[in-house]
Amino acid sequence: MTYLFNDPINFREDMIEGYVAAYSRMVERIPDASGVRIAGGAHKGKVGVLVGGGSGHYPAFCGMVGRGFATGAVIGDVFTSPPGEQCYRCGKGVDGGAGVVFSYGRYSGDVMNFSMGEMRLEMEGIDVRQVIVTDDVAASPNFDERRGVAGDFYVFKALGASAWRGDSLDTVEALGNRVNQWTRTFGIAFSGCTLPGKSEPLFTVAPGKMELGMGIHGEPGIETGDMASASEIAKLLVDKVLSDAPLDAPSRAAVMINGLGATKYEEMFVLYGSVHKLLQAAGIDIYKPLVGEFATSLNMAGCSLTVSWMDAELQALYDYPVESPAFTTWG
Repeated sequence: MTYLFNDPINFREDMIEGYVAAYSRMVERIPDASGVRIAGGAHKGKVGVLVGGGSGHYPAFCGMVGRGFATGAVIGDVFTSPPGEQCYRCGKGVDGGAGVVFSYGRYSGDVMNFSMGEMRLEMEGIDVRQVIVTDDVAASPNFDERRGVAGDFYVFKALGASAWRGDSLDTVEALGNRVNQWTRTFGIAFSGCTLPGKSEPLFTVAPGKMELGMGIHGEPGIETGDMASASEIAKLLVDKVLSDAPLDAPSRAAVMINGLGATKYEEMFVLYGSVHKLLQAAGIDIYKPLVGEFATSLNMAGCSLTVSWMDAELQALYDYPVESPAFTTWG
């Protein structure tokens, strides 16, 4: 269950208030909007990067706002796309005069509302591009129709690095799209998640079973399997991701085990030990792997594997130093 809340209707606003109070050294609220941006506002002369989606997925999306990362994030209600008006206001709030890139996972509500925000900004003379994340191999055999899940992190990281170092809008957009083309994710769930104020989960998983390929909003998976050992689950995840590996990708790749909210880090380390060996045996040159929470689903038990292939140019973006509430690295 979700235990800590006041009025469930105000959960998003209460969360933003507490978040900004906790991390005011790094972020500030965008005036008159349901979003946050880097403290001090947009940087003049640089491309603004606005990420976003529904709340309930922290550190996606607001946790990835900071120096070297996204310029800002627009925040919807729990598992709900931010309205077009908010996409517009937050897009305007991150514009530094060099254009804005919107980036988010491919969900129908997000596509519609971010596009509405883009249209209004374009009418005011602000050049806006969209980099839509489609890394979930379980969502569709057609890459362009897939959902965006934990692979968001690698796309946002590249966009932010490219923008912060002063690249043009065309370059920022192109690099973000290339990362997305080379990123794949597959996830499993052991239990459903529960919204604030609700006593029943959005979906259930029978005892001794696991849901394969579920979505981070409670969308059903592609099949139900028997619960297995960590090494068996590792093989399942690796097989699913590598079976969809991009044909033009290099051998080097960043690798992530992502927890969905109620899976302990110690459990994920056990899983990663097997994943690491399997990927190495498959010829993957693993670069700076990550184990932790990067795109959660409130209190869902489960995890996902993301592999993001990279060449030297994309590796430089991955290495670019960042300072944000959820992720900080000095290269």
